[in-house]
Amino acid sequence: MAKPNSDDFTSKRHNSFHWTRKVGSDENDDVSAHNPLPDSSTKPLPEPKHNPSSSSSSSTVITPKRKLQSFAVSRLRSVIASLSSRARPGNNSGLGSRVVGTLFGSRRGHVHFSVQKDPTSPPAFLIELATPISGLVKEMASGLVRIALECDKAKEEGGGGGGESETRRRRGGGGDKTIPRRLVEEPMWRTYCNGKKCGFATRRECGEKEKKVLKALEMVSMGAGVLPETEETSVGGGGGGGDIMYMRAKFERVVGSRDSEAFYMMNPDSNGAPELSIYLLRI
Repeated sequence: MAKPNSDDFTSKRHNSFHWTRKVGSDENDDVSAHNPLPDSSTKPLPEPKHNPSSSSSSSTVITPKRKLQSFAVSRLRSVIASLSSRARPGNNSGLGSRVVGTLFGSRRGHVHFSVQKDPTSPPAFLIELATPISGLVKEMASGLVRIALECDKAKEEGGGGGGESETRRRRGGGGDKTIPRRLVEEPMWRTYCNGKKCGFATRRECGEKEKKVLKALEMVSMGAGVLPETEETSVGGGGGGGDIMYMRAKFERVVGSRDSEAFYMMNPDSNGAPELSIYLLRI
């Protein structure tokens, strides 16, 4: 029987030792990373890589939450905007601190005063004064003009039968509900010009004639002049007639309270007090 060669046995043993060590090192990378061997000949193991599965799972949790929050905020804004627009149907709200004011009327007619957000928007406030426009022109030529418009507050009645000035009734799901009337919605005003009583002013709806006059003045940002009167643009009470006189300027709007507002004409050529001021008071 042949005797096994010692060299072959040694090489097989050596190869099996290295194979066992390689498999063991691959399987115990995590253990050796936490408990490194004291042997200086071993190479440092690479740092553990970031697990992409954990980041993807965290992103899948955070991203839907952010989307849900943004959707809820946008939905809330749209609901608030729709409710605010439905609260006052047909009303031109959103006047800022700078508005466009226009005084116009026929030579032999009455003064119309219009307040707009911009020259192309419909008027948010339109009244007809009992003062003839020729008289207003004379007052403004002599100096500063102060026009005060006063109205009375409504008296609350228990029976709820009479006319309503300050409040309006609106039917809702819970029955009748009163909402306060805005100051520019008052129908009748007592008029004072530089302290002198000048009859009454009446709130007007913007009709076709008023719309055409304001349409013709869209390109006018500031100034005064005369428009030739036609059958379509004839405005002003008291019979009317004659060309249409107008004056347009920027007005500063100041809101004191629910019952007081003021419009001050802004004149860039004057450093003193405004030439024309209009006050709305509910007393």
